[in-house]
Amino acid sequence: MPVKNIPYYVLFAYISISLTAWGYEHDQQVEVTIPGVATTAEDIVSYPNSFFDRYQPLTALDMVKQVPGFLLENNNESRGMGGALGNLLINDRRPSAKQDQPEDILARIPADIVERIELIRGQVREIDLRGQSNLINIILSEDDNTASIKWEAFLRRTFGYGNISPAANISVSDNAFGFNYNAGLSGRQSRVGRDGTEDIFDGADALIESRLVGRDNRNTFYKGNLNLERWFGETLFRSNTNFTTVDHKHKSFSLRTAQTPAGDTLEQRIKEKSDRPFFESGFDLERNIGQDLTGKMIFLFYRKFDDAVEVQQIFDETGLMTLHRKTDTFNVTTEGITRMEFDWSGITDHAIQLNLEGAYNILDGKFSQTDDQGAGPVAVDIPGANSKVEEVRGDILLQDTWSIDNLELEYGMGAEVSTITQTGDFEEKRNFFFFKPHLVATYSSGQGNQTRLRIAREISQLDLFDFISATVLEDDDLALGNPNVSPFKTWKAELGHEKRFGRNNVINVMVFHHWIKDVLDLLPLSDEFEAPGNIGSGRRWGIELESTHDLDWTGLEGARLRLVGRLQDSTVVDPVTGNDRVLSHLGSTFDPTNLDLENKFAYSIDFRHDIESERVSWGLELSERDDVQRFRVNELETLAEDFHLNAFIETTRWYDIKITFFAENILDMPDTRTRNRFTGERGLTPLDTLEFRDQTRGPRVFLTFSGTL
Repeated sequence: MPVKNIPYYVLFAYISISLTAWGYEHDQQVEVTIPGVATTAEDIVSYPNSFFDRYQPLTALDMVKQVPGFLLENNNESRGMGGALGNLLINDRRPSAKQDQPEDILARIPADIVERIELIRGQVREIDLRGQSNLINIILSEDDNTASIKWEAFLRRTFGYGNISPAANISVSDNAFGFNYNAGLSGRQSRVGRDGTEDIFDGADALIESRLVGRDNRNTFYKGNLNLERWFGETLFRSNTNFTTVDHKHKSFSLRTAQTPAGDTLEQRIKEKSDRPFFESGFDLERNIGQDLTGKMIFLFYRKFDDAVEVQQIFDETGLMTLHRKTDTFNVTTEGITRMEFDWSGITDHAIQLNLEGAYNILDGKFSQTDDQGAGPVAVDIPGANSKVEEVRGDILLQDTWSIDNLELEYGMGAEVSTITQTGDFEEKRNFFFFKPHLVATYSSGQGNQTRLRIAREISQLDLFDFISATVLEDDDLALGNPNVSPFKTWKAELGHEKRFGRNNVINVMVFHHWIKDVLDLLPLSDEFEAPGNIGSGRRWGIELESTHDLDWTGLEGARLRLVGRLQDSTVVDPVTGNDRVLSHLGSTFDPTNLDLENKFAYSIDFRHDIESERVSWGLELSERDDVQRFRVNELETLAEDFHLNAFIETTRWYDIKITFFAENILDMPDTRTRNRFTGERGLTPLDTLEFRDQTRGPRVFLTFSGTL
């Protein structure tokens, strides 16, 4: 039976129930003492630095990855600062950053300056949970004033490309002139490609063309960061600044042979070179401004440049160039945010927050294209490609967290007003107003049990690139912009339960149902073209599971198993056919570890074995996800992948240097694309052609050396 025909809801339920039974049996038969773990309250599980010794951590990120029942969220696509950096705190406070990812921030913090890590599961110390089910809080040591230096160097080899890509980074944490600071530099080269075949069939399923295809992406990254913190009297000052530059080069080829007696050939080559520097700087000021009242002000500025030149060349069977197409793109993205937060704890068992935020976003897009078919370059007009989009937004939220014995209620009302103005090829101005209420009820019944209900209305973050047009050279197509795109609105209902038992044993199960208004998808403009747009109302529902278990009971001391899974279904009325279908996935899918997609299922099984006496750890990770689909006006695109298997072994036996060997994509996962193209509207007219592309990117191995000084 093909693997993808397995009913995954049965698989997830079976594994979850089995692990639960094992955990309960183990918990009942043996009185388990949790070394290095102290539960200070129902709402906090505290892990001292010593708890993580078995994992040989060098950074705070190494430690966070081993916290039972917690998954770190990377989130810079949220609307404003309110949801940025999702579930990460450092010394009770969120970092003043949006583009600087939580993983990157934690990777710069040496493990030896971490005093403890807290898993916060409810309202404590007036911390604004912002609707999160749990937060990770990194408490840094205040006693050690010596500098701590963290360094790392690795080499990566991609089989099939014969290249070795280096990378290195260093960060320093210290105190100078009264400032606690963390400064870092990093550089990395990356090369990722795909090779394979692409076959073209006609509507009668006869092969009409075969292709050899390949892609080669090369990137060089440089990044610098500086984080500062200092008390000025009763005011705490913090800042986060980072600068990144990316030199991107892309090449692809498609050698096409017609399935005719003559066997005519055609070759397409595409080259792209771009520079993508970006800069972000944020700082905040915090102080007590009255009895039981704390105030905080945040400023953030972000700017990114995308300067790209792309060339498409087509050659006939004699080697004569029949087309030379060139596009030139220069986009500048700017974001500025000012935010004020006020926390008041003057009423017993209540924590009241008032948040005010203003944001200004700009996308200034410039695009040009020329086609040369032998008579010289001719300018091609792409409607909507040269535009400037501006968004001015104001946001307010008033909420209260009320603790009633074992029950905790977080409830509040938010409101948002915004104006979007587009000038250039498109001229449009629109005003929006949204209410954003939410309610979170958390019941902690003791003995590691916690049940949580969340109901909230959320407004999506607009991608300003949906407003402007561009050419997709690979598919010889246009990606048209739409000046009338609106944020989609979602009512979310989520019910989850968490059970903790033993040393590392946790089970989290959540069921969810989402009601979506103004679903963002591809909106038909004609029989051939579409653009991002709102297609009506839709729904999404499913179940998520996260389960972490010690396997000591099997005799494999120091072993642990983690399972993450999601089953999901959805529905929306198709604007082309008028029939119900699933939601499209419009984002990128190239990252095999990204399980948050619009598809039926996704799961990851992670096994780790720590042999403390030998200072050696090893493990395996298996992941898989279902196909994703994109519904265009005259075609249906399906992207599919197979199993993704990784493995690692690491040790700190020599000179306290961590040596890690990591093998990625061991099975050389197939990556397929099926493109059904119709003579007219999809599903309403006959099939014209079917394209099937089958590619692999090759296994990769990493050899990493890292340490602290």
